Amino acid sequence: MRAALWLLALFGVAVAAALFAGNNQGTVTLYWPPYRIDFSLNMVVLLLVSGFVTVYAALRALAALLELPRQARRWRVQQKERAMHSAMLDAQTHMLAGRFIRSRKAALAALTQEEALTTAGEAVPHGHHLRALAHMVAAESSHALQDRATRDRHLQQAMDQAPAHGNAHEQELREGVLMRAARWSLDDRDAGAALEQLAALPHGAARRTLALRIKLKATRLARQTQDALDTARLLGKHHAFSVDAAQSIVRSLATELIHSAHDTAQLKQIWLQLEPSERNMPELAIHAAQRLAALGGEPAQVRAWLLPVWERMVTLPNALPDHQALKLVRALESGLDTLDATWLARIESAQRGNPRDARLQYLAGVACLKCQLWGKAQQLLAQVTPHLPDASLRASAWRHLAELAEQRNDGEAAAAAWKKAALAQ
Repeated sequence: MRAALWLLALFGVAVAAALFAGNNQGTVTLYWPPYRIDFSLNMVVLLLVSGFVTVYAALRALAALLELPRQARRWRVQQKERAMHSAMLDAQTHMLAGRFIRSRKAALAALTQEEALTTAGEAVPHGHHLRALAHMVAAESSHALQDRATRDRHLQQAMDQAPAHGNAHEQELREGVLMRAARWSLDDRDAGAALEQLAALPHGAARRTLALRIKLKATRLARQTQDALDTARLLGKHHAFSVDAAQSIVRSLATELIHSAHDTAQLKQIWLQLEPSERNMPELAIHAAQRLAALGGEPAQVRAWLLPVWERMVTLPNALPDHQALKLVRALESGLDTLDATWLARIESAQRGNPRDARLQYLAGVACLKCQLWGKAQQLLAQVTPHLPDASLRASAWRHLAELAEQRNDGEAAAAAWKKAALAQ
């Protein structure tokens, strides 16, 4: 469409020129005493146009001639800039390929080229960014080569190129430098330095997934279990891990935190600080109850912590793996000396509702034994002992049967039960 319009315009100009020049009888007279020169108007117009074109071409040629030194200088600067960027790309490529010595040399070459440009008065607008990145590549290569002195020197030079109160690009560059420095400190097993570098990050940057991952590793290395647990929760909310992996990490840290309690008051405080979803985890509830019992806590409190897990096992018989169900039975058994009527009814009701569950029948027999219901305890334990799947439970059941036989003054039955308890272990 545009070409058609230009063609129409050209035809219009040609028609106008033909109309103007074809029947133009005008003349231009030049008086130069004692001479008189007559020119046609068409000739005068043609001479004026030709003169203008000639003068314009001469001026452009002169400007191009005068521009040659400047263009030569610009070409030399461009060549240096290309060499600088090429060296930077080579440094990145060598670093990714694991050729760290070559990577560091290329980064230093890029720094040399940039310094030469600055000295010549041709500073690159993004020169400080490039200097910072080149120093970081050199520091990364030095870190891989275990040259910590060179790494720290380049790291400090990179930090100098990214002031804390600079513009947005400089602040982002500083955040990246701090995160990378924290990773290096973590590789050096220096958790304190890593946490200090992460603490220097702005609040928003400190909550990024990468920073939280580094913080999680650093706090675990520094044995700061509570901070590590809080960080793992944030990572789980940010979907940094899969659901199973996040639960596994949280469960591991919470278990470690529970195990670090030295008295019942501290353990109760830790338990209250856990989220409801964490307190409902069978592993954590059982471990916390066992730890509370080991620290001399009240058996009623132990059973209160185990109640959600107990209800899950009774309601859904296959909800808990065998090892967790065994731990639950063991944890409840340890506090049966002060069993109240409510829990006794709970255990008996569960045993009647699941008559094929040998663990529940064993627990009911021990509960009856602790409540001095000798006959019922004898009946339940005698029936279930041969069918218990776990050797430790069978040994415990035989010991309880031996104690009951001794109370009946049945020495022969007691000896046989003690013998079977020893063989079952």
